[in-house]
Amino acid sequence: MHLLNLGILAHVDAGKTSLTERLLHAAGVIDEIGSVDAGSTQTDTLALERQRGITIKSAVVSFPLGDVTVNLVDTPGHPDFIAEVERVLGVLDGAVLVVSAVEGVQAQTRVLMRTLRRLRIPTLVFVNKIDRRGARGEALLRDLSDRLGAAVVPMGDAHAPGTPGARFVPGLGPAVLDVLADQDDDLLAAYVAGADPADRLPAALAAQTRTCRVHPVYFGSAMTGAGVDALADGIRDLLPAAAGDPGAPSSATVFKVERGPAGEKVAYARVLAGTLRIRDRVPVGPGRAEHRITALSVFDHGTDVRADAAPAGRIAKLWGLTGVRVGDAVGAPVAPREHAFAPPTLETVVVPAPGTGRRELHLALTLLAEQDPLIALRHDPVRRETSVSLYGEVQKEVLQATLADAFGLAVAFRETTALCIERPAGTGAAVEFNKKDGNPFLATVGLRLEPAPAGAGVGFRVEVELGSMPYAFFKAVEDTVRETLAQGLYGWQVPDCTVTMTHSGYSPRQSHAHQGFDKSMSSTGADFRGLTPLVLIEALRRAGTRVHEPLHRFRVEAPADTLGGLLPALAALRAVPQSTRTHGSACVLHGTVPAARVHALEQRLPGLTRGEGELETAFDHYAAVPGGTPPERPRTDLNPVDRKEYLLNVSRRVGG
Repeated sequence: MHLLNLGILAHVDAGKTSLTERLLHAAGVIDEIGSVDAGSTQTDTLALERQRGITIKSAVVSFPLGDVTVNLVDTPGHPDFIAEVERVLGVLDGAVLVVSAVEGVQAQTRVLMRTLRRLRIPTLVFVNKIDRRGARGEALLRDLSDRLGAAVVPMGDAHAPGTPGARFVPGLGPAVLDVLADQDDDLLAAYVAGADPADRLPAALAAQTRTCRVHPVYFGSAMTGAGVDALADGIRDLLPAAAGDPGAPSSATVFKVERGPAGEKVAYARVLAGTLRIRDRVPVGPGRAEHRITALSVFDHGTDVRADAAPAGRIAKLWGLTGVRVGDAVGAPVAPREHAFAPPTLETVVVPAPGTGRRELHLALTLLAEQDPLIALRHDPVRRETSVSLYGEVQKEVLQATLADAFGLAVAFRETTALCIERPAGTGAAVEFNKKDGNPFLATVGLRLEPAPAGAGVGFRVEVELGSMPYAFFKAVEDTVRETLAQGLYGWQVPDCTVTMTHSGYSPRQSHAHQGFDKSMSSTGADFRGLTPLVLIEALRRAGTRVHEPLHRFRVEAPADTLGGLLPALAALRAVPQSTRTHGSACVLHGTVPAARVHALEQRLPGLTRGEGELETAFDHYAAVPGGTPPERPRTDLNPVDRKEYLLNVSRRVGG
């Protein structure tokens, strides 16, 4: 039996969870179709998901399609939960992108299709809600081609769209040959030569779908079931089966972590190669610490069932991996994946309400960060505050409800602010010598810091002789450099630079006669960890930094007669239109807007456009903050920017 790990993706409210219910019902897995509004669906199991009628966490459910077992992964549609979608993409063999026949191609639809195509994930398109008033057929097909920038193949026609009796009639029309021939030279040659290529179309369609050259389109309704059987046939016949050698060394990647009834960690992992078995000892995560798999289950016929082993291609739930985090490799290391989407660009401080203890809140947030690494907790021990990273305002509501429901903790939030970064303005160097000029550490460290291209990350090089001191001291300097660059001169991360170690020195191990090691006369790793922040910050100070804020690109489509009121409002939000195009009675604006102003733009747009404006935004780049004094972020380290305070803090920590 073949396996297929399938993702269902869509803009929020396009109907993907309802489609999941319909597919499960058609496969005989459930007797009654659940309702999103009633909170009775199979995949939206969180109380908050049932209350709000949206998907927040990915969920896995299995069903058979002939000789294929499909592990279906339902993902969130709201852009605030795009991180959950990103984690799922790495385990998929294929996807179904759901588009509403009424609303058409929406902001998130375009983002998802671009990402699916870039990651080369074979994708079918299901146009849902053809039974709703305002549903479109042929016109929407043109939109799919134009706005998604993809070659689409209609797999039939929608009859009577916009009426309760709307149905889907399968059949490949004459236009299909043109689309496939554009992607296949042999098929084109046969077509030009006058041969009848009709018998070659099914094989060409399957081959081009599996290589992401074309995207078959089905019309239907998850509510009435129209077109769902045809879609199920397409899933079975056109998408590729899961790959992987069950006899190879075992390797898996974790895409979800949850807590079981007893508080134990449960990891969801896609087995990429080999076979995971109960009682196997497997290395986990970047530290490669070994854990024993104490229990295992695989998905089958609508639920997960206990098993002794999970071969390549399977999605498994694993118990016993106590230190596991989302993104970890289990078994043989997994090649790092590029990020499908941009990281969060916003953050907020979580404020405990009266009766909520700060310690309990920090522990709860730490547990939630295990399930979602992009929450990126940042604790300020001086102010006793914890910040979290965000994609948008809806995440705050969900986080607030989750803390209340799961932990009994009431919280509020400060105003959302942008997550800025610092970029070096030039090159700077500094050095401190062992036992000289007030250096209290038994270490010599010299560092040169230079700017690097955007996206390059932090590079560390050594210009001194590696044998000049123990390797552990070099490692202590490198690790501390990376930690220190999490907070630059203004408190923001410095993500792109090259740091070179230019000087090194240490006091060799000293001991008195008939006595042991004398720490007061001998260098330790703590000396290098203590001195490095002072040297690095001084090099950074000499280089200078500029604070950069995240900018989103935006696309606004609105009635042309509202442009006069829209442009001043955009200017007030520091949005910069870069192109304006008018077609008919509508205008389309493209430009950039600071991430911190996106929510305000979302709120103001309906009033400025009589409720007809459409907005889509996505992170684009960082740009220098205009104006005089750059924004600062409160420091959470020992503050190496102030030497006197830093040395006092270090002495307190050592004394403690």
